[in-house]
Amino acid sequence: MSFTHLRVHVHEVAGTVILNRPEQRNALNRQLLRELRQALEDLHLQRSVRAVILTGSGSAFCAGMDLKEMLETAEQEDAQRLWHQDAELYREVLEQMLLFPKPIIAAVNGPAVAGGAGLVLASDVVLAAPEARFGLPEPLRGLVAGMVAPLLAFRIGAGHAARLLLTSEIVPAEEALRIGAFHRVVPEEQLWAAAVEVARQCARGAPEALQLSKRMLNETVGAQLSTLLATGAAISATARTTEAAQEGLRAFQEKRQPQWP
Repeated sequence: MSFTHLRVHVHEVAGTVILNRPEQRNALNRQLLRELRQALEDLHLQRSVRAVILTGSGSAFCAGMDLKEMLETAEQEDAQRLWHQDAELYREVLEQMLLFPKPIIAAVNGPAVAGGAGLVLASDVVLAAPEARFGLPEPLRGLVAGMVAPLLAFRIGAGHAARLLLTSEIVPAEEALRIGAFHRVVPEEQLWAAAVEVARQCARGAPEALQLSKRMLNETVGAQLSTLLATGAAISATARTTEAAQEGLRAFQEKRQPQWP
């Protein structure tokens, strides 16, 4: 299948999915999310692919949701319905990643923030370049990281999650490594090769054993994740309807600081 906002290729045991909207810092619009869902389905069916590498083109991994598309949606009569659909689409992609039967390796080549941070947290192994950044700046736009929050707490613990969610701080790669959001930092020019090596390591194990291991982690240890993600989707969609979100989005459009009531 050909894609508009993704590039996909297979090398040895690894299928690589590249978010490909570099001019928009790989922001997640509806089309990209639908394509990502399809790419994962396609790679699921390829027996030769034993692990998937997720990375970004250009200088960013993923800047989160496409705020321009969000602003355009706000002007439509059925905005609330569309926002709910958008939140559900993102939730479906995160759940698909968690339930995906093969290891997913995030190769974080640059900033991974907001919804982009969610893609990192839904991955199983995270390698990052020194230039990578990680954070949840949604409150600065009057928004809520409803679906990323439970993943954040699941991966790095409630204490670190509270700090990142409430301060909107975007931390450098070494700090993300220290708190467990990243697992290893490698030079950018070695990032993809290092991810392929992790894919090779995973491929040494039996596919059924890896699938069952992921189920044990994400469906048993993380038994409440599905419920929390559904709740988070509703909260995220609701937050977009608030006056704070409207002010935050306008401020983004006008390139100014928001003025909260």
